[in-house]
Amino acid sequence: MAGRAYWKGYLKLSLVSCPVKLYSATSSTAGKISFNMLHKDTLNRVQQKYHDPELGEIDRADLVKGYQFEKDRYVVVTNEELEAVEIPSSKTIDIDGFVDAGDVDPIFLDSTYYLAPDGPIAEETFSVILEAMKRVNKVAIARIVLSGRERLVTIQPITDGFRLHTLRSAKEVREPSSALEKLNAKLSDDMLAMAAQIIAQKETTFAPEAFEDRYEEALMELVKAKISGGQPIVTKAPERGNVVNLMDALRRSIEEERRPPAASLGKAAGAGKKAAKKPAAKAVVVAAPAAKKKRSA
Repeated sequence: MAGRAYWKGYLKLSLVSCPVKLYSATSSTAGKISFNMLHKDTLNRVQQKYHDPELGEIDRADLVKGYQFEKDRYVVVTNEELEAVEIPSSKTIDIDGFVDAGDVDPIFLDSTYYLAPDGPIAEETFSVILEAMKRVNKVAIARIVLSGRERLVTIQPITDGFRLHTLRSAKEVREPSSALEKLNAKLSDDMLAMAAQIIAQKETTFAPEAFEDRYEEALMELVKAKISGGQPIVTKAPERGNVVNLMDALRRSIEEERRPPAASLGKAAGAGKKAAKKPAAKAVVVAAPAAKKKRSA
């Protein structure tokens, strides 16, 4: 069952339109360990407060949005005024044109969403646009207002719907020259041939479901050890050795890649090396502070 829609509006192709719903395609918090900030002495969870230089601590309900147009001078804009600002893409995804998927540089891809029809009545029109785009094998370029700004998006047909990517603006993308300088290394044919052989030996299949966050697992082991009051085992990454001879390193790499992989490389590596132990304090289980009883008059 679909969750709550992130946005509702219309998908429009020329004079043809249908109501659609937008759903987030990713989760930034799924499976992640999160830590709360505590005071080092009381171990109470701390809270962030808003502070006014004249009034001191203030309530969130007293906050308004302001735009600074000169130093220390602001114009206040209310939520009602912001909601009243509408442009065509506030409620309608109007397709501007179509391009090949390869024409969109991946560096511009930002957040990912799924686009679905909003109700049974919309299915016929939605399906016509979807199947037509599949036949021509094109990606649509359109615009949508999300989170208070208009975003350029790509719309790609997939099974039973569309995948929508918001795109970064050209101003947000830095040129490669801002980080990369011209390379002047002189390479021999032998080196390139050996490197190509290593690449061929390491050919694989993209399978994101097989990826396991080993750092997340190590954190969880640390947390479990702290809860049980034991001594957590802190693993260390192997030290990097200096490559004395590039040709020798390439040859050894080829030989290494020819060896069959171990049944469980991660476990074998962990068992084969003596892990560095670090003393840790026993876990402290802290209850939430009880509310103070009011004194009777």
